[in-house]
This record gives sequence, C-alpha cells and structure tokens, in this order.
Amino acid sequence: MSETMNPRQAAETVNLHRALWAGRIMSAFVVIALVADGTIQLFAPAQIAGMLQETGFAMDLTRVMGPIILACAILYAIPATAVLGAILVTGFLGGAICAHVRIGELGSPPEIISLLLGALAWGGLYLRDPRIRAILPLIH
Repeated sequence: MSETMNPRQAAETVNLHRALWAGRIMSAFVVIALVADGTIQLFAPAQIAGMLQETGFAMDLTRVMGPIILACAILYAIPATAVLGAILVTGFLGGAICAHVRIGELGSPPEIISLLLGALAWGGLYLRDPRIRAILPLIH
C-alpha cells in the first residue's frame, strides 16, 4: 500500500528539489570559474602577468597557485569533500580580496567577483547539502 503525501509535504518536497538544483547550478558556476582561473594560471600565465605584478606576486607563483585553485575546485565539486572545498575556496578568495585591498583597489571588479564567488560557493553548498542547512538554519 502506498502512502500519499499531504499538500504541505508535497510542497516541501518540491521546494527541496528546487533548492537542490539551484544549489547545484550555483556550485557549478563556482567550479567553472575556479577551473577557468586555475587553467589560465597553469597554461597561459602571460595573460595574468600584469595583474600578478600589480598585486605584488611573483610570476612564478602561477605554477603553484594554478594547481591549488584546481584542487580547491575539485574538493568543492565532490559532495563528500564539499565543505572542506568551500573552506579552502573561501580562504583563497579572501586572499584575493585582501591583495586588492592592499594595493588600494577597494571595490574593484576582481574583488567584487571574488566576493560573489565566495557567496555563491556557500550559498550553493547551503542549498544542496541538508547538513549545512541543519547547522546554519535561516529560519527556526
């Protein structure tokens, strides 16, 4: 015998399904942005040389930062390690924001993009992982 859901349970199920997909889309956007950044740093460091010099980083760091960014993206994309990935992504993006603040570029496009990616990373994780919603409930 199959149980039927009442209208409230059905609505909650639909909302959870929508939240899950919204979280997946937000998370995919973050992963794509990080993979693009990491790939550029590995395979086309000349394209970002000017930005690195402005922020005071040595050009040789692209060989180190590229794999770190890619590792963060991979950890974030895997559900079992997504929380660790989100923490590492947040740290990396916070460092990027700090570098731009240090050189007086408060509110610059790279800084705003880093801030938005950090918010998307945690927002996407919040929507796709019920454990995060249990730890950080928005509504009681």
